[in-house]
Amino acid sequence: MASRMVLGLVAVAMSGVSGTALADWTAKGELGGSFASGNSENEAVTAALEMKGAYEAWTHTLGFAGNYGSDSGSTTAQRWEVRGQTQYAFTDRAYAFGAARYEDDRFSAYDFQTSLSGGLGYKIIDTDRTKFWVQGGPGYRYAEFNGTGESEDGMIFRGDLGFDHQLTDTTKIVERFLVETGSENTYLQNDIGLEVSINGALALRLGYQVRHNTDVLPGTDKTDTLTTIGLIYETK
Repeated sequence: MASRMVLGLVAVAMSGVSGTALADWTAKGELGGSFASGNSENEAVTAALEMKGAYEAWTHTLGFAGNYGSDSGSTTAQRWEVRGQTQYAFTDRAYAFGAARYEDDRFSAYDFQTSLSGGLGYKIIDTDRTKFWVQGGPGYRYAEFNGTGESEDGMIFRGDLGFDHQLTDTTKIVERFLVETGSENTYLQNDIGLEVSINGALALRLGYQVRHNTDVLPGTDKTDTLTTIGLIYETK
């Protein structure tokens, strides 16, 4: 099941391949440290990469994030996530999308979670200084509880919210909110970050992430948090 869902993620990210060959691509990479609380208390190294390509009405996004830590030879943090989205704009502000997400975490409520979804999105504010968008639609989710082999799956509604605002010429606030809700579990993730430009391509980023599951096994925390600080390098 997990392998089929990962293949679905690749298919979403690579759809519209005839257009991506001529797309204008940008990339953003981050490397830094993190401090976790919840099902694990640790300090770790974190890394992330996001690539985005645009061609005519199509936009394709592929992202990866990883977090790893060890203490005296024992692993204390091991989490990675890959996500992809393809969208087609049919007006300046409205678009249709297909999205997928796969998360693997040894120290959370679930061994892994994966989802596929599609729907509609709208750019509520789209200026050089401020961007605010929402999107949502139906999807499917499959997950396995940590260390048990037990699983849950079913139809979900997925909703996303994004907000970018340039506070000053050198400082920007970025927020991403995700909800995947179904009959068995509701997954919430909120990422907020403050980015301070060092030069045109390099920036310092302070981030705070909250992840919450409503359905977990007894003795497992429902909420995990991750505080990160690192350097971002972005090609434009």
